[in-house]
Amino acid sequence: MYTSTRMLSHKTKYALKALFVMSEDYGHGPLLISEVAERGNIPKRFLELILLELKNHGILRSKKGKGGGYTLSRPPDQVSVGHVIRMLEGPLAPLPCASKTAYEKCEDCPDEKTCGVRLLMKQVRDQTAAILDSASFADMLKLSRSTKPGKGHRVTMLAH
Repeated sequence: MYTSTRMLSHKTKYALKALFVMSEDYGHGPLLISEVAERGNIPKRFLELILLELKNHGILRSKKGKGGGYTLSRPPDQVSVGHVIRMLEGPLAPLPCASKTAYEKCEDCPDEKTCGVRLLMKQVRDQTAAILDSASFADMLKLSRSTKPGKGHRVTMLAH
């Protein structure tokens, strides 16, 4: 069954924040869960399960023992934000009739080819997918760095 959400779940928001922290440190070895939790302001009890799920999906690698922890499985510029969101949340479309991956015809729609609601929601899906699929975690890092205080902008991405 297709379920639509209007906002990201806490799980997905924490996953994005954790991957952002790991992107900042990419190439410097694994990070401990406690360090990711602290730097990302993420509850540690949720983070452990989220990181395990990201590992199971091939986004992260882990190393046990001394010097262990989690690291991105590939460079931040090769990890799509859209891919991570779909993996955790499901389809990006706000309605099932506008979804490419989880399409379902609306029972109350007499003609979906001319349905204004469906046509607009398809545009929303297409634009959302275009933005999120073209954005990598390296792009998020650049965005964040370009909007640090003193640059005249304020970061709103990944805000609480």
